[in-house]
Amino acid sequence: MVDGLDEVEVEESLFEAPPMGEQERMVEAILFASAEPVTVAELNARMPHGAEAQVALENLQKRYEGRGVELRKVGEAWAMRTAPDLGFLMQKETVETRKLSRAAIETLAIVAYHQPVTRAEIEEIRGVSVSRGTVDQLLELEWIRFGRRRMTPGRPVTYVVTQDFLDHFGLESARDLPGLKELRAAGLLDSRPPPGMVGLGDGEDEADDTQDQDELFREEETDE
Repeated sequence: MVDGLDEVEVEESLFEAPPMGEQERMVEAILFASAEPVTVAELNARMPHGAEAQVALENLQKRYEGRGVELRKVGEAWAMRTAPDLGFLMQKETVETRKLSRAAIETLAIVAYHQPVTRAEIEEIRGVSVSRGTVDQLLELEWIRFGRRRMTPGRPVTYVVTQDFLDHFGLESARDLPGLKELRAAGLLDSRPPPGMVGLGDGEDEADDTQDQDELFREEETDE
């Protein structure tokens, strides 16, 4: 009986997880070598049996605080990114070859602030029809994707923003999108909405939010 217990202990020791310091090095190496953000599940799948990628990530995030690069959560994944205050070092003059149309910018803003949202709802908010080309462009950029179908007649498909969208704008989730007060404080909004603004609902604040979205994404697109 004792011999049997010894065999079990030997088998368990064969699958003993590496020390946490080594796990952190593994996570660090994977993230540095990955062009796209990596989820905890993907990290655990690559690392040895018994490793705890989530713990290693939390430790690394603290270690990188205040450094030139930082560990940032993007949606449900993690990535190494340049510290925001050092972004100016990475800028360079380039010729802009592609720019989103106003229709695409407005559509993207509506999806970001109202997801999940159907094409009909986007058209109702904008006050004009949405062309297939506008949606296709955003799908091609992988900034929006198809969400769940609505349990309503016709089962219309919904649209939501993607992890690539969050990563591009430096957001952890859509909840981190700036609000009306933040945009005004940053000087991205006028104090009054323009004449003829189509509101998103019954209140004046909601009408202002449409301007928020338009200005937000126009500013971000200009900075690219």
